[in-house]
Amino acid sequence: MLLEINNLHFSYAKEKPLFNNLNLKFEGGKIIALAGESGCGKSTLLSLIYGLLDWESGEIIFDGVKLLGPKGNIVPGESEMKFVAQNFDLMPYATVAENVGKFISNINLAKKKEIVAELLEVVGLEEYAHILPKYLSGGQQQRVAIARALSVLPKLLILDEPFSNLDFPRKIELREKLFRYVKQNNISLIISTHELQDIIPWLDQIVVLQEGRLIQNDSPQETFKNPYNSYVAKLFGEVNIFNETEIADFQLSKFSYYPKEVKISENGFEAEVLESRFAGNHYWNKLKVKNKELVVYTDMRIENFVTISFV
Repeated sequence: MLLEINNLHFSYAKEKPLFNNLNLKFEGGKIIALAGESGCGKSTLLSLIYGLLDWESGEIIFDGVKLLGPKGNIVPGESEMKFVAQNFDLMPYATVAENVGKFISNINLAKKKEIVAELLEVVGLEEYAHILPKYLSGGQQQRVAIARALSVLPKLLILDEPFSNLDFPRKIELREKLFRYVKQNNISLIISTHELQDIIPWLDQIVVLQEGRLIQNDSPQETFKNPYNSYVAKLFGEVNIFNETEIADFQLSKFSYYPKEVKISENGFEAEVLESRFAGNHYWNKLKVKNKELVVYTDMRIENFVTISFV
């Protein structure tokens, strides 16, 4: 086991603990998402793992060694981890290439140049190698910080909302290259996000936090298909939530149905079409069934009344 968190207690204010007896385990070589709404404790937990915050009790064990946190480290942080937080801590008067190569030995300069070039390609910044960070956007600076963190091939890479500053095309390009690179180099990755649907194809495990409590810890498929509660289901995007009475009325087998799990069919429940809007690769529809409004995705525009079923 690469990382173990046992009976962890932490609070910013003693009267309101954030983590109260938190227990988690992470295997090596995996890509793990730490998910939840803003304020759920994601960034705090990452800071605790990396050794930037002291915890009150419990233990964090990394690769078989108990971590000591800031109290035990002269230099904050853990040597076999790299953490890219929301502040990127780049050297302002060094070029992008120099920032990426900061932790790489100068013994073999040709090899160093080759590694820097490879990492700049991974984060899509090859043409910015000789530019100073101050001329880059926030998203570009974030990518420089990620490349620099990868340069030492850490056992564990920790990324806090790494795609938050990126436009959509760059986000698609970076996530695929980044995830392939960490897999090829057997780097374990913990990534905090509130956009699970964007990265789910690459994940091995999803850990969901809500106000410091561990809500669900499963494979991506299990978490998506069987969310523990509506909070978890909503992390994957739009979803239709049903209370106990509605579950009985509609004769449903679960409490949540994603828009693609509601189908237009020959038999089922009659639904009034309130709205039908083009949304790119599907039509977004608002339907009213038995006084309940549902969001449904279809391939074609619909209107007036349709019959729906749940799958």
